[in-house]
Amino acid sequence: MKEQLQEIKSRALANMQAAQDLAALDTVRVSVLGKKGELTAVLKLMGKLSAEERPIMGQMANAVRAELEARLEERKAELEAAALEAKLAAEAVDVTIPGAEITMGYQHPMNKVLQEVKEIFIGMGYTIVDGPEVEEAAYNFTRLNIEEGHPSRDRSDTFYFDDEDQVLLRTQTSPMQIRVMEQQQPPIRILAPGRVFRKDEADATHSPMFHQIEGLVVDEGITMGDLKGALETLIKRLYGEDAVVRFRPHHFPFTEPSCEVDMQCFKCKGKGEIDGQICSTCHGEGWIELLGAGMVHPKVLEGCGIDPEKYSGFAFGIGLERMAMGRLRFNDLRLIFENDIRFLSQF
Repeated sequence: MKEQLQEIKSRALANMQAAQDLAALDTVRVSVLGKKGELTAVLKLMGKLSAEERPIMGQMANAVRAELEARLEERKAELEAAALEAKLAAEAVDVTIPGAEITMGYQHPMNKVLQEVKEIFIGMGYTIVDGPEVEEAAYNFTRLNIEEGHPSRDRSDTFYFDDEDQVLLRTQTSPMQIRVMEQQQPPIRILAPGRVFRKDEADATHSPMFHQIEGLVVDEGITMGDLKGALETLIKRLYGEDAVVRFRPHHFPFTEPSCEVDMQCFKCKGKGEIDGQICSTCHGEGWIELLGAGMVHPKVLEGCGIDPEKYSGFAFGIGLERMAMGRLRFNDLRLIFENDIRFLSQF
């Protein structure tokens, strides 16, 4: 039995040293010291020894068990230290490596121009208002003096939700004129920016969804000169004092008299062509239409409970995309909606 104990000890010590991880080491422990282990099996034979041999062999067996258990703890500590070192090496961070670049966000070019326009008008005493994009025909057309049968009310131009053509996606932010005048008596100075929708084909200067900025001023003694002054202030603040502007007579149902305001094309400088080719921005006109405007029609004022004999006012509607094109010097409106980072990051 003495030789058997020595053999068990030698083999167990060798297997412990060969174990490369804690799982393998535990397998060695179970095979030697477990309930069915080799050393346990030997100890069960102690009862067959004589009374003289039993204490000697028992002492030897206990010494082997103690030595194996001590070596198990030592080897376990060695393997745990090695595992920790390997983990630390795998998770090591080189603090000298440059960090990942964080791309900072910035305003969309449309928002930048919109913010500039807002600041200009706020500086002139205007208040910013907002309204619904799904609108009633009464506010979008009828109360703006746009009668039944007008081309702008046709289904080929307007997105309707119902068969009676009474609910629609607003085609302009002009309904805010009515909504504000219903609730507020003059003096009124508002700016109403927002999305509008028309059945336009998408090209370099048109989109079925675009942004409009509606302006309205109502007070005593308001004249066409006040309108012209406000718009010239806007255009020259946006495009520079050398911007060339022209006012053309026009007709809108909700203003009388009415006008359209153009700016000289920034691409061809009013020539209508570049190197013998028709300018793609102004389509050869030499001018870019920016907005429509005029004095608020007396019927519109009266319909909102404002005395047209006492008060007068002007209104205008600006296409924000076209303003942005001129302000930021690009010639295709579709670039605004394509979300190409190469384009947007230039601004």
